[in-house]
Amino acid sequence: MEGRTSSVLPPGFRFHPTDEELIVYYLCNQATSKPCPASIIPEVDIYKFDPWELPEKTDFGENEWYFFSPRERKYPNGVRPNRATVSGYWKATGTDKAIYSGSKHIGVKKALVFYKGKPPKGLKTDWIMHEYRLIGSRRQTNRQMGSMRLDDWVLCRIYKKKNVGKSLEAKEDYPIAQINLTPPNNGTEQEVVKFPRTSSLTHLLDMDYLGPISHILSDASYTSTFDFQLNTVNGG
Repeated sequence: MEGRTSSVLPPGFRFHPTDEELIVYYLCNQATSKPCPASIIPEVDIYKFDPWELPEKTDFGENEWYFFSPRERKYPNGVRPNRATVSGYWKATGTDKAIYSGSKHIGVKKALVFYKGKPPKGLKTDWIMHEYRLIGSRRQTNRQMGSMRLDDWVLCRIYKKKNVGKSLEAKEDYPIAQINLTPPNNGTEQEVVKFPRTSSLTHLLDMDYLGPISHILSDASYTSTFDFQLNTVNGG
């Protein structure tokens, strides 16, 4: 199953629906065969593809992609969904979130992470899915005895999480500030010191940036002058 969209959208259109809007205006309409406000969510069986293949299955989306997808049972007489794909599987994480419209409980949001390989030794990836399903959708399909179909439809939001860990491990690259330091009572000797612009004096001392001028800072009469220059540079 694969259905692409061909809706003509106005310039500057951005699709950022809330959880409630996704269920009320899109998933409910899809489940009852009513037209959606915008025809931008295709029908795709996402479990027949790996997540990195899904962006090309829709005409809309840049950093996140939406799909209407069916779910099949993992076992003929069970209610657990089959979440295996071509080269991995989706694994639920955290607790399900109840979605309300006013005081009415209308659906459930589940978060899942994609793993490469086979459980339980799969390799975790940065691909994330938010799966939305309607309350009572399973009860409606139970009437089809012997069918592997679990739900009529669920709505899936797929995106790739930015790897924050790598950026934190990388060496911080600060703009360099340069100050000419001339000790008091000596107009001939001058030292040029470079250090990160966004550092405090305590941080500079800890990082031994001020090693070359430690003898200057030991002079109490010069400390106030250095603090003034440091604050002036850091202040732009």
